[in-house]
Amino acid sequence: MTPLGGPDRAACVREMFGQISDRYDLMNRFMALGQDRAWRRQAVSAAALPPGGLLLDVGSGTGDIALEALRRDATLRVMAVDFSAQMMQVGRRRPGGQRIFWCHTDALQLPFPDATFDAVTSGYLVRNVIDVRRAFEEQMRVVKPGGRVVCLETSPAQRNALQPLVLFHLKVVIPLLGYLIARNRAAYMYLPQSTQAFKTPYQLALIMESIGLKDVSYHRFMFGTMAVHTGVRPYEP
Repeated sequence: MTPLGGPDRAACVREMFGQISDRYDLMNRFMALGQDRAWRRQAVSAAALPPGGLLLDVGSGTGDIALEALRRDATLRVMAVDFSAQMMQVGRRRPGGQRIFWCHTDALQLPFPDATFDAVTSGYLVRNVIDVRRAFEEQMRVVKPGGRVVCLETSPAQRNALQPLVLFHLKVVIPLLGYLIARNRAAYMYLPQSTQAFKTPYQLALIMESIGLKDVSYHRFMFGTMAVHTGVRPYEP
């Protein structure tokens, strides 16, 4: 994918996810070597939702995190938003998908009142938005004081003895799988490239703190290439 910025980049990313929507879940299983559900469970745990709580999952795609939350607690009410209608259509057809409230919208302009949700989660969203800070500001705006903003995201490969192996997986294995399984090599060249070009977990934590989230922390997984960040919206003084 040609590097783009602003609305042009957003439009290209939206089109790309629409093209791969039917094979997106299967590709995730292969790319993550079957570990992706464990990371989603970690994100749901970090959200610390109360029984019967209201969860917003931003950039929900086909609903992986939303469905995981409902598996953990069937009393939850879950709203899933995404800017790809095709991804959400796949999510609606998944077992449990009809229990989720789906909303086609932009993560940078969430159509919800302030302090609405008990927690806000996102998975593999922020590296694809054109304004990371704005995305977190919107998530903090709609979560209740004391509620958590949780972000599951990829991270650049760390400089250590495993870096060559990780880079081989990102640059060779994933595009090959994208061609064989999703029939879209270009999309699965962009996804690893966006990972390597993205911010480190530390840099992402600094952005979360800069907008006012408190108690920001993160945990890394998969040789450091995945991280779950958590921040809390403070109570008003």
